[in-house]
Amino acid sequence: MLKEKMQMIKSKYEGKTDKKKIESLVVFIIILIVTLIAINTIWRGDTKTKDNTTEESIGYKRLAEKVDDNKGTSDELEEKLEGILAKMEGVGKVNVMITYSKGSEVVPMQNENSKVSTTQETDSGGGTRVIEEKDTSKEIVYSDGSKIETQTVINPVVKGAIVIAEGASNATVKSNIISAVEAITGLATYKVQVFEMN
Repeated sequence: MLKEKMQMIKSKYEGKTDKKKIESLVVFIIILIVTLIAINTIWRGDTKTKDNTTEESIGYKRLAEKVDDNKGTSDELEEKLEGILAKMEGVGKVNVMITYSKGSEVVPMQNENSKVSTTQETDSGGGTRVIEEKDTSKEIVYSDGSKIETQTVINPVVKGAIVIAEGASNATVKSNIISAVEAITGLATYKVQVFEMN
């Protein structure tokens, strides 16, 4: 059976001239070389992309650390509220908890490059076609080569507040506490809950 297959293959190639065999071999080698170059280029492009991604992820990691540093501002708001409310008449000891719908967000500064090219083509029939190509690239701005420059810091959005106070059993004191929290946080009345401390 193997001998028969070998004979069939041999008979196919016996009819071809040496010139045809050489042409086929040259075409095969050219295709192989082009394929190897393409694969090599793709792999090199992937490494560059991975390096850029790594740099950006390190930069965003530093930004995340900066956002965590801003977390102290939300704790500061609670502490300031506690301090102010404790000084109000009839309130006494007080604890404040504020919840946020979204944390702080740091927006990095970016260089943006835009290119617009317009091409106008006219065909033999008198028709005109305008082709417009836009190319935009953004790059994060670093100072000192490692520190990301920040454009803005978006503060967290206050979602609600709970206040526990010794004097909350008095309706007037409770109303004053709600008014004070509303004034500082901008929350609606129904999002501020005041309870008596035990």
